Amino acid sequence: MPTLPRRLTLLTNAALPDGSLVDVELDGDTVCSVFPAGTGRPATAHLPGASLDLDGFLLLTAPAEPHAHLDKALSWDLINPPMGDLGLAIASWKDYSSVMTVESIADRAREAALLMLRQGTTAVRSHVDMLTGDDPLRGVHALCRVRDELAGLMDIELVALAGWNTMDSTIEQALDLGVELVGGAPHLAPEPHDDLGRLLAIAERRGVGVDIHTDEGLSGEPTIIEFARIVRDWPATRPASAGHCVRLGTLEPDVLQAVITEVLASDIGIISLPITNLYLQGWQHEVSTPRGLTALRALLDAGVRVGAGADNVRDPFNPVGRSDALETASLLVTAGHLTLDEAYAAVSSGARSVMSLPLAGVEVGARAELLAVRGASLSDVVANASADRFVIHAGSLVAQSRVTYEVAAPSPAPLTRREVML
Repeated sequence: MPTLPRRLTLLTNAALPDGSLVDVELDGDTVCSVFPAGTGRPATAHLPGASLDLDGFLLLTAPAEPHAHLDKALSWDLINPPMGDLGLAIASWKDYSSVMTVESIADRAREAALLMLRQGTTAVRSHVDMLTGDDPLRGVHALCRVRDELAGLMDIELVALAGWNTMDSTIEQALDLGVELVGGAPHLAPEPHDDLGRLLAIAERRGVGVDIHTDEGLSGEPTIIEFARIVRDWPATRPASAGHCVRLGTLEPDVLQAVITEVLASDIGIISLPITNLYLQGWQHEVSTPRGLTALRALLDAGVRVGAGADNVRDPFNPVGRSDALETASLLVTAGHLTLDEAYAAVSSGARSVMSLPLAGVEVGARAELLAVRGASLSDVVANASADRFVIHAGSLVAQSRVTYEVAAPSPAPLTRREVML
């Protein structure tokens, strides 16, 4: 098997979701032509190892993860926390975080990132906690290390996840160390609007964007309207996105419409996180348990930029998860009532949009961030999530998985009496 990463110049016999079969030419990290399969082969295709035959595979825009917690990932078995709602998860994490080292955080984060890459995710935005203890920036040091180590394989962007009692100077230090965005969870603060204003002021002073955990609950006063109004005139170089937004899914239609109007006016990207929010929300509702999702249909129909991710994977905030965007897409169909096309767009082009990443996919001029999954159609791929995959980042093959199955043959059915007589 060739050593990875491997630079590619031509993909052949790839199926697209619309049913067409195409060959795709790549020039560095960019798609430079798409043409019907077998109608022509550029000279570069003859370079050794530069061509990849995708017969039997569906070629898609590679997923992006717009809201991860790499510093928390894969810690469930280490912590063995009680199952439960957001409050229990936070308490369990705080208890454990005091004993974590830079090395232990980096090891789990690296493993989690590579699991996502193996499944097809080539860009990740990860929040990183400002921890308790003598060095609150242990997680920052760890994730900056992992980001630099994996720079040739995937894009990782970091958000300083500051609690309401995190000192401003600690957030500033995280930015100085290379964290790109300011984040936090103002809805958990004693005075949510005060904490929101503080975080946005730091971002404005530093000239960076924000990704805020927003209204992550089924009740309470929404903060997103004030969020939208504060960032209304921010330039595109300081993007703003809001994760979770569970409260929007419980608002009455007229109130929701007023919120959506403010969100659109400020072009805030909304990030839905179905697997974690379905787990964390609604524990107190023994009957007619709410879904714990944001108002996906209303947001999409209004033209709001919507992305979706997994959020937590196998940590106190979510004990399960396969690090696979196809799992998120499936949940968006079953729990969010999105179409297959809408669901996959949310974890790929929609996620890239809220992350302010360049356009990617099977389109001339787009970035060559691609995922090929064995399957005949989008419904087949989302439903079965075959592990047979090729992952392409910036025009290079960075991961591939090959699966074989062996199933016992069924025993012949015994002849009936009539068949014996015949």
